[in-house]
Amino acid sequence: MSGRQMEDNREDDGSTIRRQGGDEDDDPEINAPLLKRTPTLSSIPYAVVGAKVSHIESLDYEINENDLFKQDWRSRSKQQVLQYVFLKWLLAFLVGLLTGLTATLINLAIENIAGYKILLALDFIEQERYIAGLMFMVGVNFALTLGAAFLCVWFAPTAAGPGIPEIKAYLNGVDTPDMFGANALIVKIIGSIGAVSAGLDLGKEGPLVHIGACYASLLGQGGTDNYRIRWRWLRYFNNDRDRRDLITCGSSAGVCAAFRSPVGGVLFALEEVATWWRSALLWRSFFCTAVVVVILRTFMEYCKFGNCGLFGEGGLIIFDVSGVSVHYHAVDIIPIAAIGVVGGVLGSLYNHLLHKVLKVYNIINEKGKLHKLLLSLSVSIFTSICLYGLPFLAECRPCDSGTTTDAVCPTTGRAGNFKKFNCPEGYYNDLASLLLSTNDDAVRNIFSINTPMEFGYFSLTIFFLLYYILGLITFGIAVPSGLFLPIILMGSAYGRLLGILMGPYTKMDQGLCAVLGAASLMAGSMRMTISLCAIFLELTNNLLLLPIMMLAVVVAKTVGDCFNPSIYDIILELKGLPFLDAHPEPWMRNITVGELADAKPVVVSLHRVEKVRCIVQALKDTTHNGFPVVDTEVARGSPARALHGVVLRKHLILALKKKWFLQEKRPTEEWEVKEKFSWIDLAERGGKIEEVTVTNDEMEMYVDLHPLTNTTPHTVLESISVAKALVQFREVGLRHMLVLPKYQAPGVPPVVGILTRQDLRAHNILSAFPELDKHTGRKMGR
Repeated sequence: MSGRQMEDNREDDGSTIRRQGGDEDDDPEINAPLLKRTPTLSSIPYAVVGAKVSHIESLDYEINENDLFKQDWRSRSKQQVLQYVFLKWLLAFLVGLLTGLTATLINLAIENIAGYKILLALDFIEQERYIAGLMFMVGVNFALTLGAAFLCVWFAPTAAGPGIPEIKAYLNGVDTPDMFGANALIVKIIGSIGAVSAGLDLGKEGPLVHIGACYASLLGQGGTDNYRIRWRWLRYFNNDRDRRDLITCGSSAGVCAAFRSPVGGVLFALEEVATWWRSALLWRSFFCTAVVVVILRTFMEYCKFGNCGLFGEGGLIIFDVSGVSVHYHAVDIIPIAAIGVVGGVLGSLYNHLLHKVLKVYNIINEKGKLHKLLLSLSVSIFTSICLYGLPFLAECRPCDSGTTTDAVCPTTGRAGNFKKFNCPEGYYNDLASLLLSTNDDAVRNIFSINTPMEFGYFSLTIFFLLYYILGLITFGIAVPSGLFLPIILMGSAYGRLLGILMGPYTKMDQGLCAVLGAASLMAGSMRMTISLCAIFLELTNNLLLLPIMMLAVVVAKTVGDCFNPSIYDIILELKGLPFLDAHPEPWMRNITVGELADAKPVVVSLHRVEKVRCIVQALKDTTHNGFPVVDTEVARGSPARALHGVVLRKHLILALKKKWFLQEKRPTEEWEVKEKFSWIDLAERGGKIEEVTVTNDEMEMYVDLHPLTNTTPHTVLESISVAKALVQFREVGLRHMLVLPKYQAPGVPPVVGILTRQDLRAHNILSAFPELDKHTGRKMGR
C-alpha cells in the first residue's frame, strides 16, 4: 500500500496525492501558486434529511465494470434480458398502482375527517355557542397535529417536510439515509392525513411525491430490511442506478396523484427533480402516471354516488371550465403580465422570508424532540384560532349580490361558495366560505367563474395575508407538509384581488385571474415553467388558457430569478445537502482540478494483490469510499507504476467478510472468483469495517483486488478546468473522478488524486481558495 500518511478526520469520499516533482533550484516566487489557499479542502459530511441530521455519502450511479460485471453481462441469456426489461415495466406498474391507491386513501380520509370537523364546528356557530365551537375546533386540530408530529418526531424524522428537496438530491447522486424506508412511508401517509385534516396551511401534494418515491425504492430493493420482507426475484434492481430510475417514476406518479395530471407529473420529474434522463425512462414514467390517473378516475366515478362519505365530486383540485367560453384579447397582455410581475415579486419575497424562518426553526429544533413537538402544536393552535375567529370580522353579504351561478345561497353544508356562518337568512359570509373549508374546497371556491361579486376586497386581502403568514410559519414544523397547495391558495387570492382591481381595464373573469395568480406565484417561488403549464392545463381542462398561462409563468419566473434561487434550491442549501448545480460558477474556469488535488491530503492507494493487513488499515484509518488500485508493470523495458482502476470500500469489506484470502501473492483464476462472489453480492450495500473480524494469521494473507476493481473509471487530466470537470461529474452521475498527471515520466505517480462531490462544491473550493471569491469580478472581466 502506498501513501501511508492518512488523516483520521477525513470526511469526504476520496483523497489525493500531493505531487512532489519540480526543480529545487527554481525561484520560489516564480513557482508560487497564483491562488492562496488553506491547507485542505473542507467538507461537512452531514446534512438535514427531513428533520433528522444524517451522515451523507454519494451514490454509485456509474456502472462498475469489474470482472464480475463483465462475466455476468456475457453470461446473460436472451430470456434473462427480456425478464429484466419486463420487470422494469412491472415495477413501474406497481409503483403507479400503489401510489394511486394511497392517494385515494389520503383524499378519502382528509375529506371525511376535515369535512365532519367543519360541519360540527358550523353547528356550534348556528347554535350561537361560539366559545364551544372554538374549543372544539382548537381541540380537534390540536389532537390531529399532535398525532402527526409525534409520529414524525419519535418514529420517522425523515417523514417531516415535503421530501422533494431530498428526492432531488438523491437523483443528483446524494444518498439520503432512511428517506425511502418503510417507517418514512407509513408515517408520511398517516402524518399527511393528520396534518392536512388539522387545517394547517400545507398540502398533501409534496408528501405524495415522497410516497411515490418510497414505493419505488422499496420495490426496487425487494422490500425492506427493517421488517425482513424480501422478494429475491426483484433483486435484479438492488443497485443505485436502477433504483434511481424507479424513484424518478415514483416522483412522477406522486405529482400525477396530487393533481390528476399524468403529463404534468412526467414533466415535473424531468424539469424539477431529475438530474439524469433518457427516452426509455420517459416512456416508463408516462406509463406509471397513466396507471395512477386510471386508478384515481375509477374511484372518483365510484364516489360520485355518495359511496365515500363526504368525498364526492371534490377531493381533488380541479377547475373545470371546459363548458365555459374563456375570452381574452390582445389588450389583456398587460394585465396578465402585471399578474406575472406581482407573482414573481411575491414568490421571491416568500422564498426570502421562508429562508429566515427556517433558520430560526433549525435553532429551535436543535434543542430536542420536545421543542419540535411544542413548535408544531403552537402553530396548530394559532392556525385554528385564526381560521375560526377571522370570519367574524367580515360583513355578511346578501345572496343576490350579482352572482350568476345556480349554487344554493346561503350554504349550510360543508362545501359551497356561500357559507351562512353567523349571518341571517339570505346572507352569507364570504371569508368563512374560504377559511372554513377543506383546502381543496377553498381552491374550488376561489377559482369559481362568473362570480364577480362573490368575494369582497376585505375578505380576499385577509385571506391572502393570513395564508401568506401561515405558509411561512407552518412549513418547517415536524409534520409532513407540501408547498404546492399553500402557494396555490395565496396566488389565487391575490390573482382574484387583482382581477377586481383591474376590472375596468379588462374583461377577464376573476376566476381566470385567480388561476393565473396561482400559476404565477408558483413560478415565482418554485421556478417551474413547462411542468407548471402542463399541470394547470390538465387541471383547467381548457387549451385556450395555455397562451396566457405561459405568459404569466414566464414573466413570474424571470422576475423571481432576479432576486433569489427557487425555494427548493434554498432548502437544499439550508439542509446542507451537497447538490451539484447544472451551471458551474464562472470563476471555476480559472482553477484546474490539479490545483484542487494539491489542496487535499495524501491519496491512499492499494496494489492489485494487496496484503490483508494493509486493506484493514486503510479501511480503519480513513472513511474513503474509493481507493485507486496501482501496480508496477514493465513498459518499454523499464518498470513503471500503472493505474488498474478503482475499488470501492464496500467491495473491500465484502472480500474481508467472505474471507477471500490467498496464502501467497498471486492473481486468482476466474473459477475462484465465481465460487465466492456473484453480481448480486456486489450490488448490496456495504457494511462497516467494525463488523469484520480478522485473525492475526489472516492479516498476513493476500487479496486479489483485480476482479473487484472497476477497470474503466472516469478520468481527467490535471490541466482541465473545474467547470468542465463539474459538468462531466454531474452529467455522468459519478462518485469518484480520478485526476491523472499531464506528463508521464519515471517517478510520477499514475494518479494525481481523486475528486468527489464535496470537492467540486463552490463553497468548499472557496474555503480552500479564498482569493477566488475576492477577485471573481476581476477574473470574470478578463
